[in-house]
Amino acid sequence: MLKFCKQCVKTSTGALLANKGRSFLTMLGIIIGVSAVVIIMAVGAGAQSLILSQIKSLGTNLIGVIPGKSENNGPPAQALGIVITTLTYDDAKALADKKNAPNLEAVSAYSKDIATVSWGANAYDTNISGTSASYVDVEGGEIELGRFFTAEEEKNLSRVVVLGSMVKDQLFGESYPVGQRIKIKKQTFEVIGAMKKRGTVAFQNYDDQVFIPVVTMQKIISGVNHLGFIRAKVDGQENIDRAINDITITLRERHNISDQSSLSDDFTVRSAAQALDIITTVTNALKFFLAAMAALSLLVGGIGIMNIMLVSVTERTREIGLRKAVGASNNDIMLQFLMEASTITLTGGIIGVIIGSLISVLISVGANLLGYDWDLVISLFSMILALAVSVSIGLIFGLYPARKASKLQPVEALRHE
Repeated sequence: MLKFCKQCVKTSTGALLANKGRSFLTMLGIIIGVSAVVIIMAVGAGAQSLILSQIKSLGTNLIGVIPGKSENNGPPAQALGIVITTLTYDDAKALADKKNAPNLEAVSAYSKDIATVSWGANAYDTNISGTSASYVDVEGGEIELGRFFTAEEEKNLSRVVVLGSMVKDQLFGESYPVGQRIKIKKQTFEVIGAMKKRGTVAFQNYDDQVFIPVVTMQKIISGVNHLGFIRAKVDGQENIDRAINDITITLRERHNISDQSSLSDDFTVRSAAQALDIITTVTNALKFFLAAMAALSLLVGGIGIMNIMLVSVTERTREIGLRKAVGASNNDIMLQFLMEASTITLTGGIIGVIIGSLISVLISVGANLLGYDWDLVISLFSMILALAVSVSIGLIFGLYPARKASKLQPVEALRHE
């Protein structure tokens, strides 16, 4: 049996090498499909690691409160572009009260907008972050020049602003910004500080924004009474569940929600760990969905293999007749053609894995050169799976031509011109 298999491999290789161009074109669909699967799995894993590392960099002891009810494993409504107005500044103040949530070290409210800021002849479009005086305690970051605004300035609608480092550079260049007056939506603000360069964290560019008191943002800039979200810092990882429970109870009392099952909640409370779990679930589903879509090209390659094997059966009819005349059985002929189909797909799969891996490496290097913390993840599982699927495609789509070849009668086959 082993000798026969070796002979089949030798014969299959010879038949494929006799038509190099046709064999390569037949393999092309398999090469593209396998490459696409390897690339998508690698890029998906790299992107997933980037997203998770960005969120972890904010800290795992943060809790986010967003308006509107969200499913436990689903994205918030805000992610779908829906504006919900159920959170207020007074909600944030209630959570900051130690009587309501004793394990919260700091609470910050947020209201976001985009506007043009200007100083003299210089203008720059940037993100306006209305936030609390406790912003630095919650989010981190350091002041480079001047200071951050105080709780008193937050409460009194003070027109003060702290610049992100990119905005500072765009507006003032080498000039000293503290004490200068800039305009935001035609409203004049005094620059009281500038942040140190921080870069992009959790896909938010901390340098390309300015910070003003949240109440000033609501009343003077945006003209709204609701918040975009609230973030709170917990005094210890072990107290996160208790803090979430305290936040939930406080907001239900404030929003007059008597249903304790969470079905009637008009807000969602999530810790950083829960957010990580949700993002992992979503990105895994997306990664495997895209890989499945890429694998469809393997079906196209399989159809090409079936076509070429049918052509090969027709071209080699006399050869088949001669082999059967000297004693080859139907199973021998079938195994021969299945071996040829499998050789094509296995070779194409190996080439596809190599090409896909090289492209994945280039993507990883390019992403890291652009400043992203991109991990190169090429799993052995994805390679083995891609090769197994490619060989299976060869066996499945090669079966019909192989059966057709095995059914040929020796006399009729030898008469074939």
